[in-house]
Amino acid sequence: AGLFGFGNQPVISVSFAEASERKKVNVNGKELLVFHAQDDVRGTVTITPPRGKQRMEHNGIRVSLIGKIELPNERGSACEFTSLARDLESPGELLGERQFPFEFSKVEKQFESYDGISVRLVYLLRVTIVRQYNTNVTSDHEFRVEVLQNEPEINTPIKMEVGIEDCLHIEFEYNRAKYHLRDVILGKIYFLLVRIKIKHMELAIIKRESSGVGPSTFNESETVSKFEIMDGAPVRGEVVPIRLFLSGFEQLTPTYRNINNRFSVKYYLNLVLVDEEDRRYFKQQEITLWRKV
Repeated sequence: AGLFGFGNQPVISVSFAEASERKKVNVNGKELLVFHAQDDVRGTVTITPPRGKQRMEHNGIRVSLIGKIELPNERGSACEFTSLARDLESPGELLGERQFPFEFSKVEKQFESYDGISVRLVYLLRVTIVRQYNTNVTSDHEFRVEVLQNEPEINTPIKMEVGIEDCLHIEFEYNRAKYHLRDVILGKIYFLLVRIKIKHMELAIIKRESSGVGPSTFNESETVSKFEIMDGAPVRGEVVPIRLFLSGFEQLTPTYRNINNRFSVKYYLNLVLVDEEDRRYFKQQEITLWRKV
């Protein structure tokens, strides 16, 4: 439920149906209900006239379901990709507290909610009281959407080579190219030629967020996690296993690819070798993340 109202304004609250049974997530200090892409969104809007008044004239009351992409670095650049409205009450007079049921059924919520560094993808319910002589009263109530997916039909292993001529030759492989958010990344690294003194080796998950259009594109990169997979010098023929549990990283999201031509979020595995002179040799490989049904 949400609340709006101060001064001489009407008070608006929203209660979602089956709220107690839904998963909740904390986003920027707010606890939000989670809906899946195919879920109906329904509940009750409660409106109370301004304090000290038992009645309130209006030119109509409506509730809208809105999906939008916000780019905080670009003022006024919010882009709505979904907007549906339902009339709750035709123009007239509100006498005392009133409750209005609402329902948005079979509404496609094709994108998953996202909170990034330079972009947000938000779903909300907006209640609007239209008034003739005063400004309209609006109240926004955010909720989250998670998009569940089935196992990818094609999910081939990743095999790559890293080499420095006559000095280093390694092959590495990961068991798949696509992983769900609770998955385990398994892999192996084969040392075929080692003529430089390797001090240690680490594997990092890199998250890259790209948002905006044209010259106003912003690119942000962050290391989700980094851990050492080998300490000490390897020898020719050595095989180093990799086992990385993704379930430990709550900040991971599904991969987003060019959402509404506004933003993308991609993930990479970054393999880094460090020699005794602290020179770094690395190889990056993109992986696709998805949310499992």
